[in-house]
Parts: sequence; C-alpha cells; structure tokens
Amino acid sequence: MPEILKAPLAVEFPFTRSLGPVQSAFLSGLRDRVVLGVRARDGRVLVPPVEYDPVTADELADLVEVAPTGTVTTWAWNPSPRPGQPLTAPFAWVLVRLDGAGTALLHALDAPGPDAVRTGLRVRIRWAAERHGAITDIACFEPYGGAPGRPTGHGGEFADPVTGIVAPARLDYAYTPGRAQTAFLTALTGRRITGERCPSCRKVYVPPRGACPTCGLATAEQVEVGPRGTVTTYCIVNIKASHTANLDIEVPYVYAHIALDGADLALHGRIGGIPYDEVRMGLRVEPVWTPDSRYPDHYRPTGEPDADYDTYKELL
Repeated sequence: MPEILKAPLAVEFPFTRSLGPVQSAFLSGLRDRVVLGVRARDGRVLVPPVEYDPVTADELADLVEVAPTGTVTTWAWNPSPRPGQPLTAPFAWVLVRLDGAGTALLHALDAPGPDAVRTGLRVRIRWAAERHGAITDIACFEPYGGAPGRPTGHGGEFADPVTGIVAPARLDYAYTPGRAQTAFLTALTGRRITGERCPSCRKVYVPPRGACPTCGLATAEQVEVGPRGTVTTYCIVNIKASHTANLDIEVPYVYAHIALDGADLALHGRIGGIPYDEVRMGLRVEPVWTPDSRYPDHYRPTGEPDADYDTYKELL
C-alpha cells in the first residue's frame, strides 16, 4: 500500500463587518477605556452587549457602563499560545463577569501559572498601550486585590465612533487525505487524473471519496478519466482571494465545475486562455500544467464544439 500523504494546511482570510449602534458604542468605548454593556428586558446587563435580547428577541439599546474589575467564573490554561493570541507566554483563557455585569466576557488572563488561577479570582483589565476600537484594546486581564473599580460615568456618546472592523481569521490544521485521495494525488504527479468506480451503481467519482455517496459502498477500482472535460456551471470571481504567489490571479476570472470525460462527478478548476465573459456551459476544456506543478494550473478551451446539454445535465 502506498504511503498515506499528510500536509499542514492553513485557511486564512480577513473578516470585514459593519457595526450597528450597540457594537459601535462598545468598541468605541474600549478605545476610550470605557466598558459598556446593554440592559436586557430581565434587568441583566449583557457584556459584551448584543443588539437583541437573547430571551425575548426584542431590540436592545439601553447602554450601561460597568467597572473594569470583575471575577473569574471559569477558566482553562493555555500552555502553548499560538500566533496572534493575546499573550506570547502561557496564559489562561477566562470568563470574567465584570462588576455591574450579568454575563461574562471571554479574554486572556496574565498569570504565572495554572496554580495562580481559580474560579472566583478577582481581576482587572490591563488596557493596551495603543487602542483602535477592537476587543484587543483590552490587552488582557490581570489578578487584582484592590477595591472594586468604578465606572467612569461616560454617557455612551463618542466622537468619531467606530463603524466597522476587519478581523483576521486563520485556521491551521494537518490534512490527511486517506487512501483514495492519496492515490488521486499520486496520479497527479504523473499528470494523470484518476477516480474510483462504485461496484454497485458503476459511477466514477473524481476526486475519489473512498466510498460511493449514493450506495454507501467502498470504492477501490481505479479509473483514469479525462484529461478533457466539459464546463457544467461556473462563476465569475471579482475579488482577489490572496496576494500569495500561487493565488495572485488578476480579476475577473472564472472558476468552473468541470465534468471530465468518463467521470460522474464534476470537479472545480480555473478557466484560462479565454476572456472571462466568453466562458459558457458546455465549453470543452483541457488541463494546462506548469513545469513544476503537481496539479493542473488551469483549464483552457480545446477548440471542440460545445457539448450538448443532455450529455452533462445530470452533473450540474
């Protein structure tokens, strides 16, 4: 049996969102060292604030300032901080109910070790030196043995309020494709495209899944398909996905589902060699490999007549 492949992968993108009046006030307050919550219908002050009552779904707008001190309600020790987390040294993730709040806020606690953390521990906010209107304006919490803090008395109105944020999102993980996709990827190194046939319905799945999604039976019979195929559906991409070398593609471009000859499942690929507004359903295409690529860089028109709709309608 060939060696099963394994590789580190990362999914990363900036998440951009606009803010309503409640979230705008909350983040504008953090920028000015003010912590605001919102009063729910049952009288509780929710921190962080939300726009709608979690019990009644009524719209909420009654902003209430709470203190910068509070109590740890629960916690978990983080011995190996990851890039982008609040602290670089080991720390505790804590839920803190700030004085005057009825709910807890999740953040980091700077503590010398897990023995220094406990439920009921009194803490206070350590503000970031530079603040821009984000949850990171709270650098972290720190243990605190003094008297409860007091709200500043701010009324909740801010000059130059924060109206939107861009939050980076990243997921790092190790991907193991398994037997079926390992065989598929290995074939690609030889510029061959293979799938697997279901022993019952006889459909050929590309990329293979290891089992037929219709019959539930394991697939093992290797079938070489393509390399030519037919565009079944497509979309025009107008937003750059990344500035990394392998994704730095000028927009607009087309990503399509392509039914390779002999396959019963369409795979996706980029269409090149043709203006984006000339791509169409039924277009016959073939893969283009770069000298050092392990998979097709894109698909280009073959020059053949378009495929008849009836030949690919079941693969839409």
